[in-house]
Amino acid sequence: MRVTMASVPKPGDRRNEDFVGAVPSAVVVVDGAGGIPGADATCSHGVAWYARRLGAHLLMTLPDDDRSLKAQLASAIGAVTDEHRPTCDVASPASPSAMVAVVRVSGGVVDHLVLGDATVVLDHVASGPVVVTDPRELRVIDSLMPDLEAAATEEERDVVLGRLRALRNRPGGFWLAKDDPRAADEALTGGHALREVASAALMSNGVSRLVDPLALTDWPDLLVQLAELGPADVIRSVREAEQRDAVPPDDATIAHVALVDRT
Repeated sequence: MRVTMASVPKPGDRRNEDFVGAVPSAVVVVDGAGGIPGADATCSHGVAWYARRLGAHLLMTLPDDDRSLKAQLASAIGAVTDEHRPTCDVASPASPSAMVAVVRVSGGVVDHLVLGDATVVLDHVASGPVVVTDPRELRVIDSLMPDLEAAATEEERDVVLGRLRALRNRPGGFWLAKDDPRAADEALTGGHALREVASAALMSNGVSRLVDPLALTDWPDLLVQLAELGPADVIRSVREAEQRDAVPPDDATIAHVALVDRT
């Protein structure tokens, strides 16, 4: 497979809380969940560190480990948690967390995993784009939005956001990588024969916003842009859209995988 990738922090922020990396048989995107009040007091490492370490652990094990992607993600979450458990309050609602997307090619099969609102798009040669993302966090946010909009003070807003954080990795809430390896059981996974998939794209929600919710393109056209222009040009389109439509910017990360071995 051939991989091209790009990752850019949001304007004005030198810290990129996303991670992207690849090895010959796998690609990983990790979208760190930043901007949480109290995070500095609970963890001395920060979200960017968490995203990098989680991605690194996955890339170290993915090529030579025949376990399921869920099992490998659970192992990586446990390993990173153990790295900073002695110095940080890993169980705090404010401790670092992240969304994860993985594509692995092995034994003639393209496997994928998504935990949280990262996105994987598979260009299926027969049916067109297969889009995998987890809507549960957005559903929770939508349910809390009336209370968030009604908050008259910063304190009231923090109370609502605290309710949101309390629903992380809980039944009836949403799931992401944090301190509990069991969250990996909630990841969305699947597989397709290699001969059925022309390419794949993995992206943080800072890129997928081009399609949803901004509706500035669709998934087939985004795949064409990636193949013809590359990830960096797609991210430039994201920045232009954010500026034009006054959308708060986010870290933007994308990897495009051309599956050249079609045997």
